Amino acid sequence: MNILVTGCNGQLGKEFQKVAHTDDEHVWHFTDIDDLNICNNDSVVQYFKNNKIDICINCAAHTAVDRAEDEEEKAKAINADAVLNLANSCKYSDTLLIHISTDYVFNGNIERPYIESDPVSPNTVYGRTKAEGESNIMSSGCSYIIVRTSWLYSSFGNNFVKTMLRLGSQRESINVVNDQNGNPTWAYDLANAIMILIQRVSGNRIQEVFNYSNEGIIPWCNFAEAIFDIAGIKCKVNPISTAEYNSKANRPSFSALDKTKIKEYTGIRIPFWRDSLIKCIEEINNNNN
Repeated sequence: MNILVTGCNGQLGKEFQKVAHTDDEHVWHFTDIDDLNICNNDSVVQYFKNNKIDICINCAAHTAVDRAEDEEEKAKAINADAVLNLANSCKYSDTLLIHISTDYVFNGNIERPYIESDPVSPNTVYGRTKAEGESNIMSSGCSYIIVRTSWLYSSFGNNFVKTMLRLGSQRESINVVNDQNGNPTWAYDLANAIMILIQRVSGNRIQEVFNYSNEGIIPWCNFAEAIFDIAGIKCKVNPISTAEYNSKANRPSFSALDKTKIKEYTGIRIPFWRDSLIKCIEEINNNNN
């Protein structure tokens, strides 16, 4: 099969490039904005005409949560309008669209992990535009899998883990919020889960939403403490409230995801967050040596 990955230079896109190096079954097409501007519908239509794409994995997104509050038009263009462009082309090309969404489509006001059928009610521009992207896919009529994930990190790009490693080596202490709880997710694990989903679907038509994140629920401050502990960094974490942090976007206080559906559908075993964090930090250290 021909698999197109948009946003290939992001964290998840880079993980799929690693997958492709060891995959002899499929032909991979990796694009970013310089190769395919998904905000331009004519470009998307032409790309699908020129390439027989069987699966499109959309990793492209405006993910800067605070900046999106000041860039709503740009966030909407990437997270919602461009997604509709892809969905429409997937429909007419009989292509499966695999779209990466977020826990931030929820408002965080419940005290149990979210299931796929819970109503979306985002608090932020980022969450609202991602929810609109989901809605655009569902109304397009294309074959799709929407995968909601959370707190994504990897050895690539900019993310919380790499930021903590950098700041922790420079400072004696750091303030991290203690009242936002969720699931950290290693992008490597997410990429592997999506490949298992592709094998499970096996060319059949599907229209489903799945949650995927690593197992275990923690606040950001405990995640930071674990990063320092694993990396051997002597930096004190000072737990603070979201109000004290004073961020522009109103992030959900609880956005953990229930993974029962994807586990039952695929039989996948999802790693615990700390086990995956250990492997990622090892990979980061190896890349730096």
